Amino acid sequence: MAAENHTVTGRSTRGRVVMLVDNGVNGDSRVQKEARSAAEAGWDVILLGRSRSKKEQSWQIGDAEVRLLPVPGPMFRRRHEYRRAVLRSPLAYRPGPLASYRRQKVKAWRTDLNIRLIIAQQQGSVFGRLRLLAPRLVSRLMHSWVNLRYRKTQALEKRRKAMDSALDRFTTAFWRKTMGDRAWRRLDPHLWDFELAYGKVIDELKPDIVHANDFRMLGVGARATLRARATGRDVKLVWDAHEFLPGIKPWNSHPRWHIAQCAHEKEYSRHADAVMTVSDTLAGMLQERHRLAERPDIVLNAPDGEISPEQAAEPVPDLRELCGVADDVPLAVYSGAAAPQRGLDIMVESLPHLPEVHTAFVVLNTESDYMKSLRARAEELGVGDRLHILPYVPHYQVTRFLAAADVGVIPIHHWPNHEIALITKFFEYSHARLPLVVSDVKTMGAMVEQTGQGEVFRAEDLEDYARALKSVLGDAERYRAAYDAPGLLDQWTWEAQAERLDAVYTRLSAGKGGRPAAERRGAEAQA
Repeated sequence: MAAENHTVTGRSTRGRVVMLVDNGVNGDSRVQKEARSAAEAGWDVILLGRSRSKKEQSWQIGDAEVRLLPVPGPMFRRRHEYRRAVLRSPLAYRPGPLASYRRQKVKAWRTDLNIRLIIAQQQGSVFGRLRLLAPRLVSRLMHSWVNLRYRKTQALEKRRKAMDSALDRFTTAFWRKTMGDRAWRRLDPHLWDFELAYGKVIDELKPDIVHANDFRMLGVGARATLRARATGRDVKLVWDAHEFLPGIKPWNSHPRWHIAQCAHEKEYSRHADAVMTVSDTLAGMLQERHRLAERPDIVLNAPDGEISPEQAAEPVPDLRELCGVADDVPLAVYSGAAAPQRGLDIMVESLPHLPEVHTAFVVLNTESDYMKSLRARAEELGVGDRLHILPYVPHYQVTRFLAAADVGVIPIHHWPNHEIALITKFFEYSHARLPLVVSDVKTMGAMVEQTGQGEVFRAEDLEDYARALKSVLGDAERYRAAYDAPGLLDQWTWEAQAERLDAVYTRLSAGKGGRPAAERRGAEAQA
């Protein structure tokens, strides 16, 4: 059944699309561009994201509405973390602030007794000093006792976070064996917090299409779709897979987190009416892992080929001015997510070997622990004046902002998920016409060698990185000339990708979006 037309603020639309993302939208260029482009194509778009405060927030991206929802997190801690471990650690306090409170209280008591003793000594009161003997002895014993229980409590909390005991491994294996893909309910119940924050809002919006970005939103979108269909509404689910979940380096160190996310994704992937992703290699991997009847559509996270007159009129910050370097100073730039597996440390370590080069990191959080560690390391090496850490600019300014650099660097390490895609910064650097220095991850390294737009180095190899950077800086125009190849940059524009996104929506709204989820599940059951 085709989607029913909606009317929004006086304009007729092709149907309502509710997009879901588990972040605050700002800093996520893909979802911003998707929302804006879909709205421009005539869809009524509402993008639901996560608010970091306790209040709902809203604004517009073009004709698309953004709403950030508070996500209370009482289920972030697993059930056992709220209970006392009477058998495992009988001396530990119950979970919560009690241990810290008791420790502070006994410290305050001892401080008070010490002051009372000083006053008694000043007054020459023998009786006053004798009267304090018993309380001081008791306070000393209580201090030792409370400190013991406090240490036991801290050790218990550490063990609960590590969950590496034989019992912990057994219970994890037990839930995986007995519950299968449904085991995430026991292993990471925090996923329910997203459902309880988003679900009711989605139901009230009555979408025709639910567009779930990435793995945490897949379950939220699938459940909303199932509820809508139960009331007789023909709602379609689009799953936008940004990465291959089994191949990521988990950003949560809890040993159950990654297992739970993979199980959650596997449980709900079967409900998607259409799947889209960021590369052809990843599309094949997703199709195989989730037994998809159709290969996912490819929508690259490419930058805008054109920007609006309003955006063009906004002044773009001067990268070199922010770094305090002249036009003739060699400047290497990294723009994007910052984490150890992204390999930014090699850019810092190379600076003593490249005495004229300056390095700029353009990142979301300039004061993160990782950025602080890189800044400290640069100071240790005596090159702190040549490392510049800058905040993001709006996504429509990125390519113009980066164009002031001499080379764009992508030094990511060999992780399965890094091998399979041309990541966002690859396209941004390309449209900025920057020569590239990239690590030898499979897909990106092969593309750079094919186009001649840069040099490839062995990941985590400092000497080879320095070689590649020197090579590019020594003949930058030769590498820039690669971008003159007919059609190369045209295929890497968001406008081309927006047409693919719209084609997916149009196909689904016309009832031509492949086999329904229920039919696919029936076929799988017979297989």
